[in-house]
Amino acid sequence: MVKYVFTTGGVLSSVGKGIVAASLGLLLSARGYSVSAVKIDPYINVDAGTMNPYAHGEVFVTDDGGETDLDLGHYERFLNINLTKKHNITTGQIYLSVIMKERRGDYLGQTVQVIPHITEEIKSRLRELSRDVDILIVEIGGTVGDIESLPFLEAARQMRLEEGYENTLFIHVALAPELTVTGEQKTKPVQHSVQELRRIGIQPDIIIVRSRRPLEAEARRKIALHSTLPESHVFSDYDVDTIYRLPLILEDQGLGSLVVKRLELRDSKPRLEEWIDFVDRLVYSSRTVKIAMIGKYTKLRDSYISIIEALRHAGAHLGLKPELIWLEATDIEEGKLNLEDALSGIDGAIVLPGFGKRGVEGKIKAIRFLRENKIPTLGICFGLQLTVVEAARNIIGLEGAHTTEVDPNTSHPVVDLLPEQKNIDKLGGTMRLGLSPIVVYRETLAYKLYKADLVYERHRHRYEVNNKYIDMLEKAGLKVSGVNPDNLVEIMEYDTRIHPFYIGLQSHPEFRSRPLKPSPPFIGLLVATAKIK
Repeated sequence: MVKYVFTTGGVLSSVGKGIVAASLGLLLSARGYSVSAVKIDPYINVDAGTMNPYAHGEVFVTDDGGETDLDLGHYERFLNINLTKKHNITTGQIYLSVIMKERRGDYLGQTVQVIPHITEEIKSRLRELSRDVDILIVEIGGTVGDIESLPFLEAARQMRLEEGYENTLFIHVALAPELTVTGEQKTKPVQHSVQELRRIGIQPDIIIVRSRRPLEAEARRKIALHSTLPESHVFSDYDVDTIYRLPLILEDQGLGSLVVKRLELRDSKPRLEEWIDFVDRLVYSSRTVKIAMIGKYTKLRDSYISIIEALRHAGAHLGLKPELIWLEATDIEEGKLNLEDALSGIDGAIVLPGFGKRGVEGKIKAIRFLRENKIPTLGICFGLQLTVVEAARNIIGLEGAHTTEVDPNTSHPVVDLLPEQKNIDKLGGTMRLGLSPIVVYRETLAYKLYKADLVYERHRHRYEVNNKYIDMLEKAGLKVSGVNPDNLVEIMEYDTRIHPFYIGLQSHPEFRSRPLKPSPPFIGLLVATAKIK
């Protein structure tokens, strides 16, 4: 029988359910079980693709082209697996599917209702995703008490009845705030959150308490008492130096063994040696390199979370500690930020991805400074496209050169809409998305990084470097070092006579980076910064 672990959250959103779910998945997979994970988002959007990063954080892209919640990135990194678009379930998807079935007549004249039709659709999705695994971890997004979460919680309650007590487990993650004046850990929010969950019909089996510091014994006793649980079923998830330490903290408290025992599975010593070594290297590397992060969503760092994690993976691999210096492109554009002052002492830079007009000229100014001052630079997606714009303007001399995304009437469209995008009239799920092959040219920086003629990376874009300008760009020193099977530009880099390390990728290599297998472009950037330093 497949085992289902449901993770719910209380008190407030972004309490850390995704990291808890990923950490538990690691502890179970380290015991030899095949584990997968699902994120349920109760919003009515079909997927995360059309949402503003400030509202939702990063859009994580899967191999099959899913535009998903950022928690799928945590699952993939902790579990070292590749998930699909189906592993992110939303209210929009569920209702859309049910409505389409009703229109086809699948319900044979029934009155379509939340129970049973919506809940049956939810349960069907989860059972489909659990076919090839021993354990499926299901994170129900939002906060207990939210109206939009109720159908998903009801479906989980029903699965306890249908799958059996020994095959289902409920973990509730809730915040215990600490009063600044007294320093006291307050347990009432957790207690009320558990009461709300029980009112819905779910008794949690395990409670994981988020707090600033380790949970005190008296606080643990209170929470256990009011939750009708043994104290051994209450775990402390306190602030740590890195999220990658959380699995080790929870394992030390006995979470892995408790979950395995509760699900009537065989326990064994988890194989965590490589993970422990990774965490040690991540935390205790002493050599620091300063990396400028130049983007337009810098006020919410979750907008770039996979890039941040990819830098950490590469840093741990090399024994380096990236120190991130955030530069808002809009401030550069508006003259609020002096580039020479902001980039003095920087060892390397990433020109971050993004969409739209805001901050574009600020990024182009930064790119020129990075090029002229020979600072090691990695451009990702829009970062590559604007590198081409900057070269066309300031090296070749094409006045007004631009991307047609920003200036549809530019006289020099050095970046233009992909041909297959020109007749598209819907935004959601219509970009070039997912895993695609890249042919890497030999005798290039790209080949030195990837060490392969053919590689695969994930994509998310509508615009592409215009091949009509390739000859001019290459004569200016910005050469193509990777293309896709349709001969569209994937990677460009400056000749080393112009710049020691400047490479731009149309893809998003950060999405495939793993703690124990870092992404080659990020390794390359940090190696270049260390050499410069």
